[in-house]
Amino acid sequence: MAIDTIIIFRELSAAILIYLLTHFFIRFLIPFAKPSHPGQLPPGPRGWPIIGALPQLGTMPHVALANMARKYGPIMYLKLGSSGMVVASNPEAARAFLKTLDANFSNRPIDAGPTYLAYNAQDLAFSDYGPKWKLLRKLCNLHMLGAKALEDWAHVRTVEVGHMLQAMCECSSGSKGYNKPVVVPEMLTYAIANMIGRVILSRRAFNIVTSKLDSSSSSSSILESASEFHHMVVELMTMAGLFNIGDFIPSIAWMDLQGIRRGMKIIQKKFDELLMRMITEHTESAHERRGNPDFLDILMAANRENSGESQLSIINIKALLLDLFTAGTDTSSSIIEWALTEMLNNPRILNRAQEEMDQVIGRNRRLEESDIPKLPYLKAICKETFRKHPSTPLNLPRVSSEACQVDGFYVPKNTRLIVNIWAIGRDPNVWENPLDFTPERFLSGKYANIDPRGNNFELIPFGAGRRICAGARMGIGMVEYILGTLVHSFDWKLPDGVVAVDMEESFGIALQKAVPLSASVTPRLLPSAYTA
Repeated sequence: MAIDTIIIFRELSAAILIYLLTHFFIRFLIPFAKPSHPGQLPPGPRGWPIIGALPQLGTMPHVALANMARKYGPIMYLKLGSSGMVVASNPEAARAFLKTLDANFSNRPIDAGPTYLAYNAQDLAFSDYGPKWKLLRKLCNLHMLGAKALEDWAHVRTVEVGHMLQAMCECSSGSKGYNKPVVVPEMLTYAIANMIGRVILSRRAFNIVTSKLDSSSSSSSILESASEFHHMVVELMTMAGLFNIGDFIPSIAWMDLQGIRRGMKIIQKKFDELLMRMITEHTESAHERRGNPDFLDILMAANRENSGESQLSIINIKALLLDLFTAGTDTSSSIIEWALTEMLNNPRILNRAQEEMDQVIGRNRRLEESDIPKLPYLKAICKETFRKHPSTPLNLPRVSSEACQVDGFYVPKNTRLIVNIWAIGRDPNVWENPLDFTPERFLSGKYANIDPRGNNFELIPFGAGRRICAGARMGIGMVEYILGTLVHSFDWKLPDGVVAVDMEESFGIALQKAVPLSASVTPRLLPSAYTA
């Protein structure tokens, strides 16, 4: 009986293998061998049958694509499985796609990331460019991310940065058993998530996160909860940025060869439980906010009162909250972490920044947001970090609605578009000594008027066009304010025994440091400046 079972299993396996090979040959090899396009595709690597150029992307796709662009040019075409992808790698190419052809590339491909992490693309980042997306964008601009909204919750940023400074002072003084270097990304996650929580939920987010992830309610448990939440955010953002084989070869997506789909489902379930708890507890306390609604109250009103295309479902609301709590914390914190890393490796830059702040602010008080326009060197440090370490190295992919022509090349319909923001920031044809961290480049000369808000394609850390990151204004403001406060408030040094900070990257939607930054801090202001 056992021998018969083995024989049957072998025959079945052989039949499946023959079917798959035949299916792949018909679907992939013949089209690959005989491409038919009415125009010339952009140059690019030929790749392999069936899988195309997928193996050539490696574990650091932004670096691999930048290296390919040196050979094939700033507009490059790759065949990835059954999908085509065009890559823009210099400012002129980015302008052609994100400005001239913006309307044609206004949607995003729906693959495993949006499906399993973003509630089937029901969020702001991945949903189709249409009425629902425009409503989400409008509500965010009016009540959270626009200039007037940011001004309205400036006091929240001040208070939460104060809480972070107090926690860092406790680390430096050795009180409560800490007596250890500050783990910078965890502190930043704690502060930024609490800011976002107070705007969305009228309460500090880590009141919720602590009760969910840690049974202790003591103040000493907050940092552990912040650490756990930070790891959840990093895991989600890393998975969302991976090149999943099943996205490019749909016939084998069910195999989940890399385990990405399984991992996405696990992390999404964790976040979904947290988001549902937020919404449930928030709904139960709605009577406490009569006449003073927060952002989630406004979203819930859109769920109840509107109809048709103007109605937001609970799924839309959860998906938007997920965007705000993950991208909102991760992208800003990664930029600040990279900036501090560069300054720790270049003490001259740190000292100059502190000298500028001491002249403008003094040491009797904390930095205020109104001080920032008077601190050109701080703003230059932020721009230089956006250039060299963009939080999003590859822009979220877009897809062509129709075939089009770009710089004489033919781009077929349904072609994915990737803009290599990381490569643009390190292009020696654009930037002098691009691998150096030199904030001075933005103080005078040809780079002085370059701005990271999407109009200067030499520096587009938030993308550009109609799908530019909705939180660009908030992100720039948070980086300038929080980084400036940290530099002004503390003297920074590497932990004992550490000579230089590790500069290795970890690829994902957000470009993380492979090794989180830890540093020793010493307060440099009057003690009264550190009160929340």
